[in-house]
Amino acid sequence: MTDLRIDQARLVDWASSAINVPSFTGFEEPMAELMRDTFGEMGLRVQWQQVEEGRANVLGIREGTGGGASLMFNGHMDTSYSGREPWLAGVPGFQPAAFDEDGRLYGLGISNMKGALACYVEALRALSDAGVRLRGDVMIAAVCGEIEKTQYGDAQGAEYRGYAAGSRYLVSHGGVADMCILGEPTEGKVVLGHFGSLWLRIGVQGNFIHTAFSEGKRDQNSILRMQDVLAAVLEWIPTWEDDPANSYRGAKAIVNVGALQGGFGWRVSRTPHRTDLFLDVRVPPTKPMSRARGEVLEMVRALAARFPEYGVEGEVYVTAPGAEIDESHALIGAIDASHEEVFGAKPERDVTRWFSDASALTRYGVPTVNYGTSTGLLDTVKGENLAIDGLVKTAEVYARAAMRVCGVA
Repeated sequence: MTDLRIDQARLVDWASSAINVPSFTGFEEPMAELMRDTFGEMGLRVQWQQVEEGRANVLGIREGTGGGASLMFNGHMDTSYSGREPWLAGVPGFQPAAFDEDGRLYGLGISNMKGALACYVEALRALSDAGVRLRGDVMIAAVCGEIEKTQYGDAQGAEYRGYAAGSRYLVSHGGVADMCILGEPTEGKVVLGHFGSLWLRIGVQGNFIHTAFSEGKRDQNSILRMQDVLAAVLEWIPTWEDDPANSYRGAKAIVNVGALQGGFGWRVSRTPHRTDLFLDVRVPPTKPMSRARGEVLEMVRALAARFPEYGVEGEVYVTAPGAEIDESHALIGAIDASHEEVFGAKPERDVTRWFSDASALTRYGVPTVNYGTSTGLLDTVKGENLAIDGLVKTAEVYARAAMRVCGVA
């Protein structure tokens, strides 16, 4: 195989530039402009997709000579946080200001997932430096709106439009390929599948009365009624998580009690008329979302029958399916061989319960695998970070995989 040289300094410099451009969900366009300018400097054909005001996807295409399969590298530009959150204000790695320390690169979005975008860019630059011409096209799709969030209630606007908003626009506007590598941080493991997500609201009704007139009516308080309903939901959760039909490749489903809303903090002189419980129910990629929806709403109907005076009702307001790829797919073989050349051993396999844009891509017939470097997203002391050596090696794996998939002319 062609001798490739990943330019570490160039990779780190570009990744730092990307970190320094704030791109919180809903405000990704400045980052899209950086991607557009970078693609232009690389000699790629650039396709700008204006998703909505202030938000765009950018597709950079390294055109092949013909006769080979096309490969997409897909990565989202929006960051998990803005850096302005009070609990993150003092954490340097959660700010849009890059710095490196002890062989690691820190900064908002580096892990999820500007590090992957940097690896894609450097992989194609390394191929060009080595004079490698490919038969198939290689694309880098930089997309907006991937982070797991949605509009609901008073939370309206572009900053809440996530869950593959950009990649859904991408694939419906020409951004398709024979296969795709999605560089989410997977610790160097090949993720053959990931769970999907279903969000469920369960509502409980009560009287709306002044505190002065609430004596003897505490049992009609919707917050206190929700205490009974929540206890029943906690009884149900293990039946979902332990159901063999909800497991996938040895990984069990999981349910998170994500939010509880009821009453008015600015007016606690009133008994709340309604309280809502919000659940995040993870669904295996092998279960149709319509079936999952029917099952959770059946649980809500059972709650309504169990507590007939509580006015229990529910709605499903997010259905984001999981995704999977066959282990025998040529893309998996290309990653295996390339990873072994760079790291000295074949990559491990994994299944995750987080969501990725593979959900949208696979439904447009683009087999997609999640494969990326280590994750530093959970460091709450210094913030997001990635090992620089891991970035360098992952970029080389991407370049070698592209040669195998697309074919060298």
